[in-house]
Amino acid sequence: QVQLVESGGGLVQAGGSLRLSCAASGRTFSTYRMGWFRQVPGKEREFVAAISTSGAIKDYADSVKGRFTSSRDNTKNMSYLQMNSLKPEDTAVYYCNTVLTVSKPSTGLGSWGQGTQVTVSS
Repeated sequence: QVQLVESGGGLVQAGGSLRLSCAASGRTFSTYRMGWFRQVPGKEREFVAAISTSGAIKDYADSVKGRFTSSRDNTKNMSYLQMNSLKPEDTAVYYCNTVLTVSKPSTGLGSWGQGTQVTVSS
């Protein structure tokens, strides 16, 4: 039901920060749990972060805990991923999607969009 568009990616130096945005179209955004995933060419898409409908509950992949923060603004139909202390291994295409559970969902529920490229240089 919800259509999603990712933005905010770019090229940053190791140790830098980026904030990714996920814009949702639809009138029921606040009813969806949201997740962030990333994928490197030739590798499986992996879970990064998830957030409950209200934003009260969050979960993260072990590799990004303490560095990434998921948030959302239901009044704007937006979800965000604040990425700090970026490492070269964070380089990937990042996608947002609705998820079934906040507890490390293995995949998204909807179709995958274009994503946004994050490149971290050394």
